[in-house]
Amino acid sequence: MRLNNLLAQRKTAIIKNWFTLAVETYPPDTASFLKRQKDPFANPVGKTISRGLEALFNELLLKEMDHETIISFLDPIIRIRAIQNFSPSQAVSFIFLLKKTIRENIKKGISEEQLFNELLLFESKIDQLAMIAFNLYMQCKEKIYDLKANEMRNSTYKAFKRAGLVREMPVDEPDIKPNINA
Repeated sequence: MRLNNLLAQRKTAIIKNWFTLAVETYPPDTASFLKRQKDPFANPVGKTISRGLEALFNELLLKEMDHETIISFLDPIIRIRAIQNFSPSQAVSFIFLLKKTIRENIKKGISEEQLFNELLLFESKIDQLAMIAFNLYMQCKEKIYDLKANEMRNSTYKAFKRAGLVREMPVDEPDIKPNINA
């Protein structure tokens, strides 16, 4: 039996376990809520993570991963983690937890040498996923820092303007006089 067939057979258990491990990267109270609350309106973060992990796992099962598809499912998860002040390593750590989940779910089937080699290839796809996630995380953080800098600049400008320290430049035509002495 090939690895992808084995993973497809155990897909539900793998995704459920991966979700559990991913939400356990949050503080205990938050993790408990994310696991317990099933209503997508009351728990949009949990629903986003759950939906994204399932789609990412399905994409990993394909022979060739589509970079754009991966980004479309990974981006919402990473955006959430970027605004929650995870460090870069914490933000992408949930991806590496898939390796642990897979090994726990198929440890009996890995005994064949060919399956072990397939597992190593599959894990390299997980590593690629982590690199994509890291790039997305850094893009999100750059955007957050840009937004904060713009907000600070705008509030400083408004404060200076209220204090009368800013003078508007006239929009009239420039006062250019020919230099007669030249």
